[in-house]
Amino acid sequence: MATWAEFAAEQPDMAVFVQARFAADRHALIATLRKDGSPRISGVEPDFARGELWAGMMFDSLKSKDLRRDPRFALHCMSTTASVAEAGDAKISGTAEFWMDKADYLKDLFDRTGWNPSELDLFRFNVTEVVQITTEGDEMVVLSWHEGRGTRRVGKK
Repeated sequence: MATWAEFAAEQPDMAVFVQARFAADRHALIATLRKDGSPRISGVEPDFARGELWAGMMFDSLKSKDLRRDPRFALHCMSTTASVAEAGDAKISGTAEFWMDKADYLKDLFDRTGWNPSELDLFRFNVTEVVQITTEGDEMVVLSWHEGRGTRRVGKK
């Protein structure tokens, strides 16, 4: 698994694009796996801090229980047809690490997001796949990065 910082070092332009898409609207969608293996889609507010990708979730929420049981996730920025056409789209997949130590060195994260560390389950996300979608003219262009395989572009050349 790559940390966000490792991915960003390998693909700096893509990392900047993806972070900007997630910053455009604080809300995002996260897919987790229920106990029976079926998918669950939930709202989440991811944050990029200290070279890592984080999300705080309501204490003991269903999505938090899902991730503690099976850490695989898929994260999608909020987008509409208009926002994809104008600014693009972004997706991140990987595994979540339940973060027990909500130490003072994360204080800037809590100050910036307004998350109360005593009232949340905190996760740090490692990435295995990052996808950037843009349009060129009326054609969609997909740039995808997979850990260990690098990037692949599909669409207008």
